[in-house]
Amino acid sequence: MSVLTIDVGTSVIKSVVFDDQGREIAVSRVATEVLRPRPGWVEQDMDAVWDGVVRTVRGALSELGPDAGSVWLVSLTAQGDGCWLVDGRGRPTGPAVLWSDGRAGGLLRRWEVEGVLEEAFRRNGSLTCGGMPNAIISWLAEHDPERLERSATALTAAGWLFLKLTGVAAVDESDASAPFLDHATGDYDPRIVELFGLSGARRLLPRVLGEHEHIAEITTRTAGELGLPAGLPVVMAPYDIAATARGAGVVDPGQACGILGTTLCTEIVTRHVDTTGEPCGVNIAYGARDRVLRAFPTLSGTEVLDWAARTLGVEGPAALGKLAFGTGPGAGGLAFLPYLSPAGERAPFLDPRARGTFWGLSLEHTPAHLARAVFEGLSLVVRDCLRASRTEVRELRLCGGGSASDAWCRLIADVTGVPTARSTDTELGAKGAFLTGLVLTGAEPSMRDAAAKYVRMRAGWEPDPERSVFYDELYASFLTWRDAARSLGWSPAAAPAHVPAQMPAPAPVGNATHA
Repeated sequence: MSVLTIDVGTSVIKSVVFDDQGREIAVSRVATEVLRPRPGWVEQDMDAVWDGVVRTVRGALSELGPDAGSVWLVSLTAQGDGCWLVDGRGRPTGPAVLWSDGRAGGLLRRWEVEGVLEEAFRRNGSLTCGGMPNAIISWLAEHDPERLERSATALTAAGWLFLKLTGVAAVDESDASAPFLDHATGDYDPRIVELFGLSGARRLLPRVLGEHEHIAEITTRTAGELGLPAGLPVVMAPYDIAATARGAGVVDPGQACGILGTTLCTEIVTRHVDTTGEPCGVNIAYGARDRVLRAFPTLSGTEVLDWAARTLGVEGPAALGKLAFGTGPGAGGLAFLPYLSPAGERAPFLDPRARGTFWGLSLEHTPAHLARAVFEGLSLVVRDCLRASRTEVRELRLCGGGSASDAWCRLIADVTGVPTARSTDTELGAKGAFLTGLVLTGAEPSMRDAAAKYVRMRAGWEPDPERSVFYDELYASFLTWRDAARSLGWSPAAAPAHVPAQMPAPAPVGNATHA
């Protein structure tokens, strides 16, 4: 008997089949297209995402061959936040607006000044960013009210997938956690809805599934489309960063993991929602009422590596890593603030204006130094998020595409001073969906038991004491440089508000042959 899992990520959709020993026996992947129709806008075609799901499910089943009929359960996870609007018939009313979208930056600044962001954080421990549904719905209310009028429900990616599979429009507690959830009741907090001026849009918010309501049957039509038997149970697992933590075996208070993916997400399991200290990050419902996932999902992650590889003219992140780790710690005195998302940054601080910067650049620096500075800058962000959690962590389990690099896993151990480890599985979001499905169907008694039985670690790295001392000093400088950049509005040489499409050529100065 086997379990089919579906993981709809931002850049890749995966369907993974696990056998009864929890081993990956079939994996099918397809890249998705992220649309950027205007500066700061990040969208996806909802029908294209579903088409990718169909292709990967059929691909995974074809790998199984005659054993495809052994699938007894479907469990799903997907990217979080964002706004996936559908009408009363369940059809998209336009493209999905993703978690990394930045069009609502002006609203965030207004809410910050008015104290709305802090008050909402003090209620449920999640700091709103521009890609959360409250920000997107509020922006649409101002700029595209007609679309809201045509919409019946504001889903997440997992909600869209669950609707397509089962016909049920709903949201998991993990997706509802930021920004609306009352963690004590497991339902929307009416005061938070009111704070963001969304009382009139309350009709758009889907029902929050209770702890034992995450299972529905696949529809006959969808089963035929996917090549699955009709009537299979479908489980909605937590959204991807929470599912990934489970897939890494991070299920008990004090355990932590770091996702090195489109987001660098550092997350720690705690017992209670933390609404104290400087507002930052999110608190995600994580099962029952005695588990919360304290998470810091950044807006800039491995896309920074893609950017650096393109800019330096090397063949992707793996080649960038080879270049970077051929030079020593400190990148020859060069440092990098890796806030490259057009939407700014949201963890462990919120600033839609945040931008990236190289510090200390000189003619002596080589491409290797730049590459090394990029990896070190991203690793310092992981450390920054661990510090913001105010929780002692004894091990950081790394996952996501970036964790395939032994050198980067070792660097993160040195930078954070925390031992790092990596799982034997390649698709931990899918593994977390697998574990969730087993527990919710009663095949396993608890998440702890399921993780102990099916999660296997294969590699680990201890911090090097000498390098850790070096990175302690670099981290202190990193914070100083970030404060300096922030005080300058992040971009000291900011472009004027309007730049002509073509600038006139400059007049020659002196002898042109010596220019």
